[in-house]
Amino acid sequence: MSLPTSDDHSLPLNKAVEPLSEATILFAGDSGDGMQLTGSQFTLATAFAQNDLATLPDFPAEIRAPAGTTYGVSGYQLHFGSVNIRTPGDEVDLLVAMNPAALKVNLRRVRPGGAIMVNVNAFTAQNLKLAGYDNVNPLEDESLKEFHVFKVELTRMSHEALKDSGLDKKVIDRSKNMFALGLALWLYSRPVEPAIDWLKEKFAKKEEIRDANIHLLKKGYHFGETTEDFIIRYEVQPAQLDPGLYRAIRGAEALALGLVAAAQQSSLPLFYGSYPITPASDLLHELSRHKNFGVMTFQAEDEIAAMGATIGAAFGGVLSVCATSGPGLALKAEAMGLGLMMELPMVIINVQRGGPSTGLPTKTEQSDLMQSMYGRNGESPLPVIAASTPGDCFFAAYEACHIAVKYMTPVILLADGYLVNGSEPWRVPRIEDLTSFPVTFATTTNRTVEGEDVFLPYVRDEKTLSRPWARPGTKGLEHRLGGLEKQNETGNVSYDPENHQWMTKIRAEKVERVTQDIPPTVIHGDASGDILVVGWGSTRGAIEAAIERVRARGLSASSIHLRFVNPMPSDLGEIFSRFTHILVPELNNGQLIRLLRDRYLLPFIALNKIQGQPFKASEIVDAIFSLAEKK
Repeated sequence: MSLPTSDDHSLPLNKAVEPLSEATILFAGDSGDGMQLTGSQFTLATAFAQNDLATLPDFPAEIRAPAGTTYGVSGYQLHFGSVNIRTPGDEVDLLVAMNPAALKVNLRRVRPGGAIMVNVNAFTAQNLKLAGYDNVNPLEDESLKEFHVFKVELTRMSHEALKDSGLDKKVIDRSKNMFALGLALWLYSRPVEPAIDWLKEKFAKKEEIRDANIHLLKKGYHFGETTEDFIIRYEVQPAQLDPGLYRAIRGAEALALGLVAAAQQSSLPLFYGSYPITPASDLLHELSRHKNFGVMTFQAEDEIAAMGATIGAAFGGVLSVCATSGPGLALKAEAMGLGLMMELPMVIINVQRGGPSTGLPTKTEQSDLMQSMYGRNGESPLPVIAASTPGDCFFAAYEACHIAVKYMTPVILLADGYLVNGSEPWRVPRIEDLTSFPVTFATTTNRTVEGEDVFLPYVRDEKTLSRPWARPGTKGLEHRLGGLEKQNETGNVSYDPENHQWMTKIRAEKVERVTQDIPPTVIHGDASGDILVVGWGSTRGAIEAAIERVRARGLSASSIHLRFVNPMPSDLGEIFSRFTHILVPELNNGQLIRLLRDRYLLPFIALNKIQGQPFKASEIVDAIFSLAEKK
């Protein structure tokens, strides 16, 4: 993509239109510059243009870092195209930098020969110093010579356009992102109407702000039409998506809808208890919008209280869910063990982030797998499911609810910051295509003891080993549950050694029987060959994009992706036997690979990234070729 320049002009010009199959754009600026809003509106316009897309919102942990510093840079990256888009893009074609700090932080992402659009008015001596450009202006030296740089007076033109609006300087400064959005929409031939409609709804009660933002949006679009700084615009044709009804969806929205769909299909009320924690808080916001579906949301005073409420709701006979992130999962550990001992159905969602401790609250990581597997006292196995894309969060949430209810067990659902904040086109499923799981509560006694009909809470189903779910207060089914070890069938407190071993084994076997509901593993590529890449969670897009690239270059490589991490699919051992080398990319220091080595005793090869950023497809491509050269 090349962007030649010329002098400014005031009348609409006939601009050449260059077709593109795909493009990657990154909006970056201070936290107060509205980059997340700008990116999300560009994403909405791209969805209306029927392109495939993937996004990467990237923002600081500080609520408001000092303006102009590199610590406060917020970014939103979007990869879109007419082709199959699996990742937010390895390299950026266009960087929109609102200040020097945004340029400094994100310059490394721009491809050689790529374009950089800067708000030249922000490149003051003070802002350059705050960004770490000591006595140097990168717009005036040779440091950007390999890029096409466009100096746009965003601040000046925004103030000029709104000089008669009556708005103060602060409000106008906060609105200049709409000028940048309008220009970017023009440059890539995106429709402007979705953003206008959104502004009308968002600021319906603040007419001055609504009108000012719409005016700047149109001004930015018109600037692209009239200036000779941009004499080429770009057009990306619609993607060839499977037929169906589509919408752009964020992972947090998909999780919420998946939980609501599960509640509707099971005919159970949905209870969601949580304590706010980044990046899981958005799920509480999303579910609170669905009270018309009988959703109950509860914000507790802390993580332990939220977990206790979730257990209580499950005991009461509703579909019970809570969510947290890594530190919160640690706090919930003891109560999760109680839920396991009581064998109550519930879903615990862990939206992973960089750790340990407070760590990197707004950055993504896959570092809680071991905590999910082993982070509770005693022998306490639980099913662990992982979502793989923003849209897949819907199906992962639905599946987690299904398994929890069918097997009467807590289920851990793993997502991460990249998934819940990211977006993609999502084909809305038909309700009839979702697995139905009607719930049957116990209504009668199930054993006769000494001639008396009684209800024993730990009598088990022969196939699933699940125990009966009896609503408290059901006549004749009074029973006690608690954290002390249970006697087999009766549920009475038992300290008998043999009984403890039996109950420990039976709880573990119940989790293993979840394999009955795991479909055959799908192999992306050849069924056998030289290299197999094994992934889980949010690495899926980068892995499958990498496999397509190396196969296009003649290399024998395939991949599989695990939805169920515990228990693992029963066909994995046989699949592994068909490949010479097995590579395991993870956004941690090697956690799934430890589980695989322990279970299959094979020389799995690790590829680890712990930088708070998702994999680039090129990083996995390089690892595959490096592995191929060692054959």
